[in-house]
Amino acid sequence: MNIALVGYGKMGKEIESVALTRNHHISLTIDVNNRHELTPESLKPCDVAIEFTSPHTAADNIRACLAAGVPVVCGSTGWLEQLEEIRRECEAQKGAFFYASNYSIGVNIFFRINEILAGMMCAIDGYRPSMEESHHTEKKDAPSGTAITLAEKMLSELKPLKKWVSGASATKDELPIVSLREPGVFGTHTVRYESDVDCITLSHAAKNRRGFALGAVLAAEFLKGKQGCYGMDDLVKF
Repeated sequence: MNIALVGYGKMGKEIESVALTRNHHISLTIDVNNRHELTPESLKPCDVAIEFTSPHTAADNIRACLAAGVPVVCGSTGWLEQLEEIRRECEAQKGAFFYASNYSIGVNIFFRINEILAGMMCAIDGYRPSMEESHHTEKKDAPSGTAITLAEKMLSELKPLKKWVSGASATKDELPIVSLREPGVFGTHTVRYESDVDCITLSHAAKNRRGFALGAVLAAEFLKGKQGCYGMDDLVKF
């Protein structure tokens, strides 16, 4: 499979490494210095594009790939206010688009366990839910896309909660998310339910970027030859 890498930072290089071990070919590499080369002509040899850039460039990069008729896997976060618009454009163009806030298979297991736990806790009084997420200092958005996905699942199950808020200060109907940015942290997410007598903790900690990269390549393999909009629930069946 011929892959276009849109974004060639640490994550892009890890995706390249994983893709090559799975006998794929990197046909195009786009980074901040050659963004102007993301054209229909340069994308023509590509079977799929994998996009990991920034909140400010993701939507335009996706549009460029869709306009060229190239399926696109996106892992950029922080731009979700445009997600539904991108999905509509994909459907209108009969394109293919795959988005996930986190491509790690382990994190997606974590998502499912979090949802089940929230469903159990909705029937129990006396526990105060909260969340903490920690990432490397280069991460631009906070809370992380993973934290927001976790929070949305909790809000759907824990009916007294009305919304999530960034920071430790929150009212009883708000879910607080504390975001930390520290050197060398690949991604740690912790959900807590605390009462006067005990504390229930659910946590996932990434050891490196390889799990995220593998999930993105698996998504690209899944997307090739398809039409429509997809996510990790389509790729990973629990």
